This record gives sequence, C-alpha cells and structure tokens, in this order.
Amino acid sequence: MAWTIKYTDTARKQLKKIDRQIARRILHFMDERVAVADDPRQTGKALTGPLGNFWRYRVGDYRVICDIQDNEMCVLVVEIGNRKDIYR
Repeated sequence: MAWTIKYTDTARKQLKKIDRQIARRILHFMDERVAVADDPRQTGKALTGPLGNFWRYRVGDYRVICDIQDNEMCVLVVEIGNRKDIYR
C-alpha cells in the first residue's frame, strides 16, 4: 500500500526557505520511507498536548509535522522546521 504525500502551502514555503540539501533529504525521506510504508505511524511519533492529532518525523535537526488521513491514504505535511523553532 502506497501512501500519498501532500504538502500544505505553508510547508512548501518552509521547504523553499531551508537549505537545498536538507530540503532534498526531507523530500527523499518522505518519499522513500513514509510513502511506501504499510503504516506511516511506524517511522513517526505521535505528538501530545494541543498538537495531539499530528505526527512528527525526525530528519536530522529538522522536524516534519504531519496529519495522517487514513480514509484517503494520505500524509498531509503541515509544517517543516528546525527542531528548536517548530513547536513554538
């Protein structure tokens, strides 16, 4: 089962702002590890508190915040950022 990876406009803008090499690494991670997984929750970690319905993926010092939509088999990337800034 392949999952579809979609990016919000905010996530696309954040990808453009970061270093190209890191952006490629994030895109590669999402396509090669998350999209092909039977369950994308295996490689991610559930967030708690007000962000409790989102999942995060760790790519180096960067975090990818996603909403996993089971009914559409879609992983919606909501935000991408450095770990020191992403949860603020």
